[in-house]
Parts: sequence; structure tokens; C-alpha cells
Amino acid sequence: MKSSLLRYRHISRNRKTEQGKPAHAARHARHAGLAMVVAILHIPAAWSAEQSGAEGSGEIAELRRALADMRQQYEARINALEARIRRAEISAASAETKATGNEARIEARAAPAPVPTAGIQSRANAFNPAISLILQGTGASYSRNPEHWRLPGFQSGGEAGLKSEGLSLDETELTASANVDNWFYGQVTLGLHEHAGETEVHVEEAFLENLSLPGGFGLKAGRFFPEIGYLNTSHSHTWDFADVSLTGQAFLGRQYHDDGLRLSWLAPTENYLEFGVEVLRGEKFPASGNSDRLLGGAQNWFARVGGDIGANHSFLAGLSHLRAEPEKRSSGHTHEDHAGETFAFSGDSDLTVASLVWKWAPGGNAANRSLTLQGEYFHRDEEGNVDFENGASTALLPYDGAQQGAYLQGVYRFLPNWRAGIRHDRLWSDNDLGVARKSAGLDNNELLEESGLLGRHDPYRWTLMSDYSNSEFSRLRFQYAKDYSVSDDGDDQFLIQYIMSLGSHGAHSY
Repeated sequence: MKSSLLRYRHISRNRKTEQGKPAHAARHARHAGLAMVVAILHIPAAWSAEQSGAEGSGEIAELRRALADMRQQYEARINALEARIRRAEISAASAETKATGNEARIEARAAPAPVPTAGIQSRANAFNPAISLILQGTGASYSRNPEHWRLPGFQSGGEAGLKSEGLSLDETELTASANVDNWFYGQVTLGLHEHAGETEVHVEEAFLENLSLPGGFGLKAGRFFPEIGYLNTSHSHTWDFADVSLTGQAFLGRQYHDDGLRLSWLAPTENYLEFGVEVLRGEKFPASGNSDRLLGGAQNWFARVGGDIGANHSFLAGLSHLRAEPEKRSSGHTHEDHAGETFAFSGDSDLTVASLVWKWAPGGNAANRSLTLQGEYFHRDEEGNVDFENGASTALLPYDGAQQGAYLQGVYRFLPNWRAGIRHDRLWSDNDLGVARKSAGLDNNELLEESGLLGRHDPYRWTLMSDYSNSEFSRLRFQYAKDYSVSDDGDDQFLIQYIMSLGSHGAHSY
């Protein structure tokens, strides 16, 4: 069986073949049926010739009427079977489109650019991008003060943190995409979200992809989500839970996007096999520095393999390694009584991520029942110095960190519109931190404690969720989590969420 992850490479050929086979079979059935009728029609003639003395013309006429009725019924049955085949072909094509993830998007990218035939008006009509709008909102309640949330042993930079308590607008996305011409595809996504009580607008993605490189090579340039693990490349509205895993919070500042260049190669194999390298500007957390280099301040290597296992199972496995040299990378979380303090890390950082996704659906059709198991493992080694500043007071803290994290989740669709899921995530740290020099009046133990890099507690969390999708364009979700990130005194977290999709929205990845 062709892997569903590679099926887009054979769409045109497969559709022609699959549509041809039933029609060909139907024609054979019709010819065979007519031959049978013709053969039967010869029977009464021969029998009548042999029994002409014993049978009358009335009986022959009756047999002819019976044969005519049989022929009419036979033709009706053939027509009904052909109609069922056509309906089955339409249903199969629809199910295949949903199952292959990026199929529709790749077909659109592969389509030739429109040829202008009417001057300026044709050129204006040729630019007709697909535009979509994602609306998200949440209501959140916590048993502990969310302002005190942090991850001991980790710098929680970027957009890491809990959602605002109460009712709030979650991240809203506006996306426009189109083929530029027969060489390039372009996409831009603008994100609107609330941060510190203010609504911010930022460019989440803005990239070009080449459509015509030979030998399975692909090229992407601009701002995009690097291929680090599995969840980082997915927009938040596609996540199975209302918030990101603890690993995403700790290692990627919720989600890592950066400017850069990606070169990938898709192997010509039966199963899905892809290798790639990304040269990134390195300005965003967790790279945070050396962004003026020609080849970027961070580099990421990745490999992915996937395929079908029988008719009911499929999988996707990945491995990636992000190399960065942060300069003055700081955490976004400090204690209230030390709000002016900054602890900034400079040095070397190596992050390795392994991911695995396994999906089950009866007959490959996930519309009614399906099960998805998903997990990622993160490991990071860092070495350098942490600079402390608080007004005129400074200190230098040599730092050698080893950090790990993982999550495992399962989501079961038990009815066409209903799903339920469970997730467990956990973090570990083994950081070596000291004080090389400090201003007078600073206490060593207090400096080490306030840095947040002493892993005196390993954060972990349990999460339950259930959601209802009235259609593929709307989803309502309820989620409960018992969060032990700060201490063993857990935080009860309740979330309700809505996700609405307006306009033309492309298929999601696997």
C-alpha cells in the first residue's frame, strides 16, 4: 500500500487508475450480461425447432415475454451497480483528501500559473490568493496565582506562560496563500494575540517555496516554523489541547519561529523519507543572538520517516538537532520583588528532539473512529555564563546545564463529532551553576536561587480534554489540568476554548 504521506506524488495517476478500474469492470459486466441474454434467446429458437409439433405459438410468445422481462431486470441491476460504483468513487476521493493531509495544498502549488489572455484585467484576476481567518478564544480559571507560574531549572523566554485568567481573545490568525507563478508558492500569516493586557500583531509566517527544483529537492525562504520536533511546525488551532506541552514552554518559549532558509530532500522511496537543513537568523528565543551572521546564528538539521502499516495504521517519526550560540538570552519570568533583575545566558546550546506519531483508523477512514498517540523527547546541553544585572549591581555565574523533557498524549475519536484526550508531560534539569564574581552586597545563595536555573523541583502535569466539532470549521473544547510545575502543591486549571475557521483553509499536515 502506498504511504498516505507520499500519496500526493501519485494523485493524478492513482485517480485515473482508480476511476478507470470500476468503469472497466462495469463494461465487462454489461458485455457478459448481454452475451448471456443473447445465448438464452437462442434457446427457445432451437427448442422450438425441435418441439415444433408439440408447442403452440402462444407458449413461444409467453417465453419471449419472460425473456424480455429478465433482460429488463438485468439491465436495471447493472445500472444500479454502476451508480453505486460512481458514489463509492466520490466517497473514496473525499476520504483520501482528508487522510493525506497536505495533498490539496501540494496539488494547488503544483498547478501551473494562469496565462493572461486579456491584458491588465487578466493579470489582476490571476492573483487570487486563498484567504482564511482563524478565531480563537478562551476562558481560564486557576486555583493558584498564574503570575507566580514558572518552570524551575529553565529559562522561560519567548511567549512561555499561562493563558490570561478569565475570558480573553486567544491567538487569531489571518492567512493568505497563492502560487506566485509556476516556480514559486507564497504564504503569509499574521497573528493577533494579547500580551500583558495589550493586543499585539506580529508576522507569524511569511515565506516563499520553490515548486520546480529537480530530484526531490525543496527550498523555503523567509519566516517560518523550523522543523524542530513535531508540534513546533503546527499552528495553535490544530493542537489537540488548548495549550502547548511543558516541553514547548521550557525549550522553545511556547513556539519557535525565525527567519531563514530551508533546503530539504524527499527521497524517491515507497515510504515517506525526508532530510533537511535550516539556516536561521537566530534572533528569537531560544537562539537569541548572533543574528547578523551571513549563515545565521542558529542551524537545524532534521530527518523524518513515515508510512502506512496495513490498512488501519500509519506513523511519522522525526529527529532534529538545533545548534545555537545565544547572546544575552534572558528569561521572561522574575519574582515580583525582584522585577528589575535580569539573568542573561551567553554560550553554546545544543537541542535534540525525537518525535513519534502513530495513528489508527478502521480502514484508514478517521471520520467515525480514530486513535492518535503522540510523543516527543527533548534533550539540551548548554555551557557558558549567566550575567546578572540589577541597576549598578552585577554578577557572573558560570553555567553548565543538562535538561530533559518529554510528553505523551492520546486522543480518541469515539463519535464523528466527539473526541477525548489525555496528556502527561514532565521536565528534568541537572544544572551546574556557581558565582565567579559579584558586586558587593550580593549574596551567593540568593543569586543562585533567583536565577531560576536551580532545579530543586521537576515540573510535571496531567491534562484531560474533550472537544466537540460541529463541522470541520468549528470546535468547542473543555480542558482540565493538574499542574505541578511550580511545586508539589498542584494547580487546578480549567479551560474552555472555541476555534472557528472562516474562508478557504488548506489541509493540515499529518
